[in-house]
Amino acid sequence: MKIIVLIKQVPDTSEDRRLDSATGLLDRSSTEGVIDEVNERGLEVALQYKDSHKGTEVVALSMGPQGVSQALRKALSMGADSAIHVLDDDLSGADAVWTSKALSAALKTTAFDLVVAGNESTDGRSGSVPAMVAERLALPLLGSIRAVDIHGTSVTGQREVESGTLSVRASLPAVITVTERSAEARFPNFKGILTAKRKPVKTLSLADLNLDPSECSAAARSVVVSVAARPARQSGKKIIDSGTAGVELAEYLGARQLL
Repeated sequence: MKIIVLIKQVPDTSEDRRLDSATGLLDRSSTEGVIDEVNERGLEVALQYKDSHKGTEVVALSMGPQGVSQALRKALSMGADSAIHVLDDDLSGADAVWTSKALSAALKTTAFDLVVAGNESTDGRSGSVPAMVAERLALPLLGSIRAVDIHGTSVTGQREVESGTLSVRASLPAVITVTERSAEARFPNFKGILTAKRKPVKTLSLADLNLDPSECSAAARSVVVSVAARPARQSGKKIIDSGTAGVELAEYLGARQLL
């Protein structure tokens, strides 16, 4: 079994993030980049299968600037066997369409049985890239599953919906995405940190993927038309009990159809 896990480096969610008003893109220079937590959970799904199935190979795949190598090294220290880094200056600021195109091309360079990703990133939150990758590769997609069971020729999972839980299944090869309710990621141990330095990381450019850089120009991407800061949160109404607080509260809730 060969499992490829899509890794995305995002600004640290514990720090303030902001958009560049000139470009409409997320300012990634003001905070440290980390592996998105939901991607770590996806990696944990692959590693748990590897722990109980000898001979399983886990590969971390990411696209981004040079700094993404730090995220890939962490994935290696957690237990991934190797990594693939799609690195090309022409991909700077790539939208979801071009991101999926580059990742799909990278996946075509190697054989695999399963692709695992997070259901949505904490920066873009479009949740569309894994579905685009599955479409480009003509593979089935099991999206937003919280419990995963990988078999020799298929994968099954549990997906929560408003009316309950769905049991879903697909034959391999396939693409799956996991949610924040999936397995909690392990911490790298000392041995993993040391061995990560010796594990291979393959770097691929657009030329290596047989993609034309001229087609990846800004004119061929989604355009951010406008950017606006989120308005400051306003304080709520304070009701002081002078004997009529219950009535005031009921009127307040009733006016907002909350009763």
